Amino acid sequence: MGSFMTQPLEPVKVPAPPEAAASASPAPLGTPGAPTSPGQPPLLNTCWSCRVLSGSGLIGAGGYVYWVARKPMKLGYPPSPGTIMQMVIGISIACWGIVILSDPKGKAFRVG
Repeated sequence: MGSFMTQPLEPVKVPAPPEAAASASPAPLGTPGAPTSPGQPPLLNTCWSCRVLSGSGLIGAGGYVYWVARKPMKLGYPPSPGTIMQMVIGISIACWGIVILSDPKGKAFRVG
């Protein structure tokens, strides 16, 4: 309706890098299932501040979901299956945050 977002965009041509243009045959593929590069551990397992931030955020989000589901019950309304499911999901999110914070298998520390 006359806005900028409704107008089609002009195509932009990007030149190909010279290495990709010079290669006429594709590189041979390795065996399926064999890794092509050494695997690196996920950043969440090695970064303590990332684990604290994400774990506490998940605990807070789970507590909020549980609290919102619990509020009508405190006013005297009977719980419906949807309310109970919302409470279960809230508890599950909070437990996920606890697992991230506690690191039960010790994957955050390098052994050897």
